Amino acid sequence: MAFNSETLRVFLAVLDAGSFSAAARRLGRVPSAVSMAIAQLEAELDLELFDRSTRKALPTEAALALEPQARQVASQLNRLDAQALQLHQGLERRLVIAMAPELQSGMWSQPLVDLANEFPLLEIEVRSASQAEAVRLMHEGSVHLALVFERPGIDERERFLEAGSQLLVAVAAPDYLKAMDAQMMVDTRQIIVAAGSPSATDPQVVLSHRLWLTDSHLATLNLVQAGLGWAYLPAPLVAALIASGSLQEVKFDNMASQLRLWVDIVWSSGRPLGLGARRYLELIGERIQAQPPRG
Repeated sequence: MAFNSETLRVFLAVLDAGSFSAAARRLGRVPSAVSMAIAQLEAELDLELFDRSTRKALPTEAALALEPQARQVASQLNRLDAQALQLHQGLERRLVIAMAPELQSGMWSQPLVDLANEFPLLEIEVRSASQAEAVRLMHEGSVHLALVFERPGIDERERFLEAGSQLLVAVAAPDYLKAMDAQMMVDTRQIIVAAGSPSATDPQVVLSHRLWLTDSHLATLNLVQAGLGWAYLPAPLVAALIASGSLQEVKFDNMASQLRLWVDIVWSSGRPLGLGARRYLELIGERIQAQPPRG
């Protein structure tokens, strides 16, 4: 095989430097070694790659034709070397994160962009799961991290990072409800994200005895817009709809219509986190440092 990682490196160095001596300086070699490597490559390919009639090494048509593929292969080799090093440093093959549906439109997804840029070959899977299901999956080892609303008490099997908060807003279709007193709150249909059981969601967001359940906040939003009930939905999801008049904020007569819930990222204390998960936590930490302290 004429091309290998070494001959590819020399070939591209000569192309970029424009002469054997300049390429040798880049590679930390003597010019004769670079010239010999190119001559051997030309012999094996039975192609002239550089015109040596001047002091410069001018690429031939054959060299220019090989250049795009050579650069692509070199880039792939660099990525392969980087991934091998990252695996040696503890990078997971796949990072799996379970998020409560209400959190997927918040700031917790944005650090995944930075993570993908740092580890382009890391596979990332984000699962939508109810609060209880996300924690269960984390304990059984199906996911590495669970993003959930803060829960009372501490489980010694878990470690966690306080990761900011999510603002939920009570919304309904225009003219569905102008205001609610305490009795109306209990008797008016509320739509919640809690597939299977109301107990799967945070108890603070369940105010009504009449409930419809969905498995995603987008499904909840569609039902609310259809005038089938009211719901607490993430502020980032509904802010533009409220501003445009497509939704209205429900006004309670005895409590605020907005509910701020604190968020934890939870992982198992019995299983060490990989490089990707640790870096994700660092990126989250960098983002929440700029937020005001919880009061």
